[in-house]
Amino acid sequence: MSFYTSLNGLKNAQSELSVIANNLANAETTGFKKSRINFADIVASSASANPKLVKGIGSAVQSIDQNFSLGPTQQTGGALDMAINGEGFFTKVSPVTGKTFYTRNGNFTLDGGGFVTDTQGSRLQVLPVDAAGNVTSTTPIDAQAPLVSGTGFDFMAVTIKADGSVIASYADGSVANVGKVALASFVSPGGLLQIGGQDWQATGISGPATYGQPGAARFGTILSGSLEQSNVDIAEEMVGLITAQRYFQANAKAIDTATQLSQTIINLRS
Repeated sequence: MSFYTSLNGLKNAQSELSVIANNLANAETTGFKKSRINFADIVASSASANPKLVKGIGSAVQSIDQNFSLGPTQQTGGALDMAINGEGFFTKVSPVTGKTFYTRNGNFTLDGGGFVTDTQGSRLQVLPVDAAGNVTSTTPIDAQAPLVSGTGFDFMAVTIKADGSVIASYADGSVANVGKVALASFVSPGGLLQIGGQDWQATGISGPATYGQPGAARFGTILSGSLEQSNVDIAEEMVGLITAQRYFQANAKAIDTATQLSQTIINLRS
């Protein structure tokens, strides 16, 4: 029994090392959120067993939780770089698959069609606004700056304000409000599915997205020209790495001790 109990411990230690290694590997990844592994003990006994004699048969991975605490903000000066000062996720839609993604990575650019996109081509979503800049719907649309103004002048640049307004400017000095950045919130963000590239998708555990404009209710404001860095604390991860290593070594030693005891019993019988 001790062999299998310690074997569970070795597997769990390996899982913990994998989680820590992934955190450390993404310590410089923009918008990355670290994970933490949780264990649960395994107890095998019947209702008639003496509770004072139950030894337990090891542990198992109970969950790997995501930590959505804010990471440090770094100023970049990029016109389309954004960081959320508070809660919420940027919303993106792939023009190829139509799938919706959520991210804290605000590194966006402008493509040839005037769409605000990420590095994979997914389009940033904004809330439509009227001429006065007031939000008219909570259904997000693609952020697209018209390449020609209403008076026929060419597009020059696009900027983003703290309230999330995406403003396009033109050669004649006129401007057009494209919309306000659509931020998404979830009842249980820990239930979001990680799909890589600092992107998440909604699941039945996270619940559907609720959209709002920056600065409203529980949503944070937009920091233009900045990016949110990873929330990984390298010192904390290194301490966890040492602890996991000791955990692995201790279980390996328990297996070695059990092997020696078994060999001793075999030698006595022979």
